[in-house]
Amino acid sequence: MAPDAKLSHTAAMILQAIDARYIYGFSIMEMTGLPSGTVYPAMRRLERDALIRSHWERQSIADAEQRPARKYYRLTAAGRATLDASRKRYPLLERLIPSFVQSGEAKPV
Repeated sequence: MAPDAKLSHTAAMILQAIDARYIYGFSIMEMTGLPSGTVYPAMRRLERDALIRSHWERQSIADAEQRPARKYYRLTAAGRATLDASRKRYPLLERLIPSFVQSGEAKPV
């Protein structure tokens, strides 16, 4: 997908959430307020379009925390460029989901 491609508001919110370090599905749903039936299909499309990549955490980490394993997401270079273009299209995006790096707050895991 070209960096100047126009994403839906939903996809832009998901990219912004991942950039703000909400990096697994449930944390993205909590931050954006979007339901799982919206978030997970959108993330599959973003991954198909090479805007995000995913990986499963080690089972031993999940076992130690007594929870299911999480699938973590990160932006690709194309995803970052597309997010930058989306911020111009949706100027309130960064206010809805502020970047912890910019605000100086601790990053959620």
